[in-house]
Amino acid sequence: MNEMDFSKLDGLLTAIAQDYLSGEVLMVAFMNQEAWEETLKTRRACYFSRSRQRLWRKGEESGNVQLVKEILVDCDRDAVVLKVEQLGGAACHTGYNSCFYTRINADGSEEIIKDAKVFDPEKVYGQK
Repeated sequence: MNEMDFSKLDGLLTAIAQDYLSGEVLMVAFMNQEAWEETLKTRRACYFSRSRQRLWRKGEESGNVQLVKEILVDCDRDAVVLKVEQLGGAACHTGYNSCFYTRINADGSEEIIKDAKVFDPEKVYGQK
């Protein structure tokens, strides 16, 4: 039951967080087996931070927690979609509700397509 293929991507699953009501893609992250098991048990999104090399419980610093409403598994069992309720309004550490706030136009130019940030990252995380 819940057998996933952790043999690819250095033992990680690709995890896509999607707003369970609107369908908007909020972010992409990774899960190791421990993060996967914790997410299943708690129904709160837990990921593996590749930069910190440790579990990352979404919202542990920002308070912007993801409550898991539904989990979809791909056919190869190496990727998941977490349909979540995003508490706090922002999934992205830059302060936007979604990490996908930049569009690449046909001419190659970039355009910010979100109206405003939900929070100021410097106030939440400090200057980095």
